[in-house]
This record gives sequence, structure tokens and C-alpha cells, in this order.
Amino acid sequence: MHAMKSARPRLSLSSRPDADTTARRAATPRQAQRRDEPRTAREQERKPAPAPADRKLLLLNKPYMVLCQFTDEAGRETLKDYITEPGIYAAGRLDRDSEGLLLLTNDGKLQARLTQPGEKTPKTYWVQVEGVPSEEKLAALRAGVELNDGMTLPAGARIMEEPAVWPRNPPIRERREIPTCWLEIKIVEGRNRQVRRMTAHIGHPTLRLIRYAIGEWTLDGLAPGESRALPAPELAPAPRQSAAHGKPRASAKQQGAGSNSLPRAARPTRNVQHQEQRQGRGSGEAGPRPANRSGGRGTARRPARTKPSE
Repeated sequence: MHAMKSARPRLSLSSRPDADTTARRAATPRQAQRRDEPRTAREQERKPAPAPADRKLLLLNKPYMVLCQFTDEAGRETLKDYITEPGIYAAGRLDRDSEGLLLLTNDGKLQARLTQPGEKTPKTYWVQVEGVPSEEKLAALRAGVELNDGMTLPAGARIMEEPAVWPRNPPIRERREIPTCWLEIKIVEGRNRQVRRMTAHIGHPTLRLIRYAIGEWTLDGLAPGESRALPAPELAPAPRQSAAHGKPRASAKQQGAGSNSLPRAARPTRNVQHQEQRQGRGSGEAGPRPANRSGGRGTARRPARTKPSE
């Protein structure tokens, strides 16, 4: 009888789902989201550097609730509503619910220099907080506070008079029984919502946040939504890293301190040593025998035991 064929249906290759197509479909939304995000400094450096006469630097007073990018699928306000020049990208970010100074440039090297953490570019914020912090709490900000992503670097913090700034639309949430005050906070870091988390840590939530200065550039003379073009600063050459990487090699004396101090070229290889030992055994040459592991006992095997005859 013929063997019964299995009733289990076979999956044809044509009916299998295409893994590559599925992966591409799954990655499409993320890729679209990445395209919407501003270009990073590394991507900018890959582009050819603009001519010295074409290097641009724009100062923008970003209004409240404007995204720090040029496209948005939800139709919210973006930088495209205020910046029309092509090839300009933001050097750093500013939260949607924050206002104030934003730098934009078409020079990838300048963008990288402004956003690199190692440069420690100082940034000055005018922060309206709930309540009036004590001197002890301000001293804690100056020394550094422990956030969920680590200690902050020492910052500048002081109570300032209410600045003559534009009214916000919509206005901040105010409480009659709780006063508010303005702080000037200077930091050199750029963590996510760092200033807001710092003021919340000392018990004074941020009600309004305006970035006033980045390095030597300020908001002076800029109304919300206005921008001003300035000559791009000349960049000093970045310090070169030393050519020697890793640990230094050991000297000849250190290499000879071990049991095998011969140069590599003078050392016999394992194959040559093994071949010489085999030739010495076959020709009857007297040579040193390997030490016996059995402690001097003979290595001859015992004869197999035979069953006694009946």
C-alpha cells in the first residue's frame, strides 16, 4: 500500500508574506516622522559647506506654541510660517510652549559648534515662576540639583524685576493667593525641558519661559515672529585629536620579562617543533621525553580479563 500522504497543507512560497515589504511598511511612519524633524548637525556637515559669502545666521524670536521644525502633519504652526529662506535649519531646539531666541543657519559646521555639549554655550532664560523662591532654593540651583537624569551643572540663578516683554496669548494661569516672580537662570546644558524641571524641583513651577540670550546673541529689538540676519561668525579650527589611540605598546624590555623573550622571527613555530619531535622519535635520537603524568608508573595496559573456564 502506498504510504498515506500527510494532510497538512504546504505553504507555497508565493503565499508567504514578504518580510521586507512588511518591514518597510512598518518603518514608513517613523521615516516620515524623521523627515519632518529638523536636520541634525551631523547631517548638515555631510553637505558641502557654503561659500564664505553665502554663510547665514538668523536670529528668530519664536512665538508661543510654534513648533521648532518646518513641517507638521497636524497643521500646527511651524518655523515655515516665519522663515522663508531655503536651506536654513535651527541650531538647537526650543520647546513648543517656550518663547524667545532661536538661532538658524545654513552652515553645518556652525550648527554643530552651537549645539555640541562640549562647547558649553551659555543660555540665558527669563522664567516666571509660581511663588517667590528663598535664597536657599536659589543656592541649590546654583550648586546643581538632582534630576531624574542626573545632577545638573552649576547654574546662575537670581530674582529679577519683571521684564518689559510682550503679553502672551493665552495669558498664564494666575492665582490670587499665590504671587509670581521672575528669575534669570543661566545654564550651559541642553537637557529636555531642563529649566522647567529645575524650578519644579525646588517647588516653584514654571508659568512662562523666554530664552533671552544664546552666547552673545540676544532678543533685543526682536518682536515675536520677527527675525534678523547677521554675519555668520568665523569659526576657530577645532583642536585635533592625538594620532596615538589606545594603550601604548609594551617596550622590548617589558616583552622580554616573560618566559619567552625571543623575538617573534626567531621563535620556532608549533608546527616546526612538532615535526622535529616526530623526526627524533623515528630516527632513534635520544631526546627529552615528556614528563609522565602518572607519577612514574608504567603506561602499559593490563591484559583484558578472561572469563574462567567452566
